[in-house]
Amino acid sequence: MAVGRMSTAVSIAVLLVAFWYTRDDGHPIIHKNLQSILDAMLEVEQQHAVGEIRIAVGYGACKDLFVRGSHILGVMQAPQRPAHFSRIESLQQMKEMYALFFSAGSAAERYVVNETLFSEMITAAEAAPGSYSALGGNAPVMASRFAKEGAKVLLAAKRSPYIMEEIHPDIVVGGGDVDGVDDIHLILEYKTGEKWGTYEAPRANRFIVHSDDSNPTLSSVEEFGGHLPSFKPHLLVVGGLQMMDNFPFQSGRRQERLMAVRDQMSSLPFATRIHFEMASFTDTELLNDLMDYVIPYSDSLGMNEQELPNLYSMMKYGNVSLVSDFNPRVAVVLDQMREIFKQLGNTPEVGGKRRLTRLHLHTLAFQAIMVRKGSPWLNSMAAATKAALTANRHVCGNSKINLRNAKILMDDGFTLSQEAGAGRVMFDNQHPVACWTEDDGNVEICVAPVLVCTSVRHTAGGGDNISAAGLVLQV
Repeated sequence: MAVGRMSTAVSIAVLLVAFWYTRDDGHPIIHKNLQSILDAMLEVEQQHAVGEIRIAVGYGACKDLFVRGSHILGVMQAPQRPAHFSRIESLQQMKEMYALFFSAGSAAERYVVNETLFSEMITAAEAAPGSYSALGGNAPVMASRFAKEGAKVLLAAKRSPYIMEEIHPDIVVGGGDVDGVDDIHLILEYKTGEKWGTYEAPRANRFIVHSDDSNPTLSSVEEFGGHLPSFKPHLLVVGGLQMMDNFPFQSGRRQERLMAVRDQMSSLPFATRIHFEMASFTDTELLNDLMDYVIPYSDSLGMNEQELPNLYSMMKYGNVSLVSDFNPRVAVVLDQMREIFKQLGNTPEVGGKRRLTRLHLHTLAFQAIMVRKGSPWLNSMAAATKAALTANRHVCGNSKINLRNAKILMDDGFTLSQEAGAGRVMFDNQHPVACWTEDDGNVEICVAPVLVCTSVRHTAGGGDNISAAGLVLQV
């Protein structure tokens, strides 16, 4: 895509719609006013209601145990240096891994091989002040958001007593009945500016560890598949596959389970759209498998500021990016999104494969949604807006946005690309969500600022709630 053509398209969009504008000296006409920004975004969100839609969501569920990381690892001596491991086998590895992602402000999830260590951490967490449990897993969290927004939802998960007690009453759980202990995932949360020895967290986030032997095998796929024909979903959401990352499968078992997911995806008619929600992947072989068995069968992808460069690096260079910028420049991620959209948008539609027609990036500072014009994905501006508002609502734990606990991290404007001569879009607090077209009008992009929560209640589940909120207005 030529920068000149892209800049011209954006200039026309700004001239006609007047989303964002500048004075002759290049400075914004108005300053950012949080109340004006919020009012404008609420007006856009309220113009679109959720229709009568059916959404099927896979796979898996667990019991999340939340605790401040400072109450578990923070009371121990910090390691001399951070380090990365594919799996955690000892307390020292746990501390070094936590230090790596804590100091980068990046979310991560890892499998603990040492069951004794994990059990001891669970015991300590349950006794820690302020700890609490909630229904967890990508699929249940997204399913709950869809249900709250008014959609009919089918969830692929085991029907354990805990899950059936905690799940939203309007969600149908399409899995087998089980008894016994639920799989527990430990969520170690930390706040912006929190310190541990010489390490300091640049943003609030979480480090997740588990010793789950059930969810990585996607045990609910087949039972879930039996419900799909009668449910007739408008959208299938595939998530939770990061549970397979670095899990000690027997040879060939992981590919076998992913092929079951592929077969389920490819069995659906093209009228049923498919969204794949990415997560923290570090296993190169797993990412390669996903690029073979899952991504080419998806119409839509959702990811955060760490997962985007990871996928981009994998597609372009064949390797993964373990840690990335927690607050990336808009131009950088737009270029990465364009490259992914271009490559996956040309997937031959044979054997159940699909062309990518939607890409949603959720970051701390902004939401960016890219769609193919003429595709079924509508209401991109409203979707980006709702996703941005949901980010604040979820993290602050309040359905009503309190501007005393909010701030804008976006600059007064952003460049559209890193290429020379790219246009620049400036901030207008009366029209804070910017949309424009590129590629001769074939691609629409919307960027919405996030009113970043400064009184953090929840970090886990943020991406799932945000992505679901964006999807529900586009189905």
